[in-house]
Amino acid sequence: MLKSKKAYLYAGLAILFWGTSASAFKIGLRYLDHYQLLFIASFTSTVFLFGIILFQKKNWKIKQIKRKELLRTTLLGFLNPFLYYVILFKAYDLLPAQVAQPLNFIWPITLVLLSIPILKQRLTTKGILALIISFVGVFLISSEGNITNMNFANPLGVVLALGSSVVWALFWLFNMKNKGDEIVQLFLNFLTAFILIGITTLLFSDVKITSTNGILSGIYIGLFEMGITFVVWLKALKLSERTDKISNLIYLTPFCSLVFISIFLHEKIFITTFFGLILIILGIFIQQSKKIKI
Repeated sequence: MLKSKKAYLYAGLAILFWGTSASAFKIGLRYLDHYQLLFIASFTSTVFLFGIILFQKKNWKIKQIKRKELLRTTLLGFLNPFLYYVILFKAYDLLPAQVAQPLNFIWPITLVLLSIPILKQRLTTKGILALIISFVGVFLISSEGNITNMNFANPLGVVLALGSSVVWALFWLFNMKNKGDEIVQLFLNFLTAFILIGITTLLFSDVKITSTNGILSGIYIGLFEMGITFVVWLKALKLSERTDKISNLIYLTPFCSLVFISIFLHEKIFITTFFGLILIILGIFIQQSKKIKI
């Protein structure tokens, strides 16, 4: 019983931390461009995860990784965190946080679509219904409170936010067969991303960052969107007797995020954002439910 309570405690902390991420992204992007912000965040999370590896005395596992597995980890690191966060941060730069956050959260539905060509899975009637409901939610959110106007305020931002969900879903699909130590794999993914974002920042931006607020935002994101929160979430899953119950709690994150967006960013939450998010979550639940037969 105590173990179960600890699982929910860790899960609650992870949801709370992830709930602040959208606000942290927008605050950081006031002072830095999306390359610089990811450069600091990925460096912070890489250092933190390496510290965890040393603390847990798992550094020997890094030396045992075979070349083929290292190549696979590098490719996964390119997808996430590198490409995923480059696209996501740019989407946040173009859109209100209350729009970018739920559009990115549609990745479970995107996963269903990508499973058709990659895993050769068939789209069921239930899946089609889930897709329709979720994409109605996407339309509502993208309208930014004006559903009578078919022209989105920032179509590029919408495409990028949805595109980030595609990258995340691809990462999840390609990572399914990964049986290595999760912390070590995360460290290698972030190390790859840090090297890539360092090169990208040198080419398209500037690694000389003088904004204290920007640096602090990047460090916060590196710890509480990435490093610490990933470790806390993995801890919650390991302590849980039923991982499905813990996993379902993740759907509280976007609602928690809207609260922080309202408080810290002072965005007026559109009614279309709230109802659109409900439709997206409903679509995800319909898709994942084994009890509903259509």
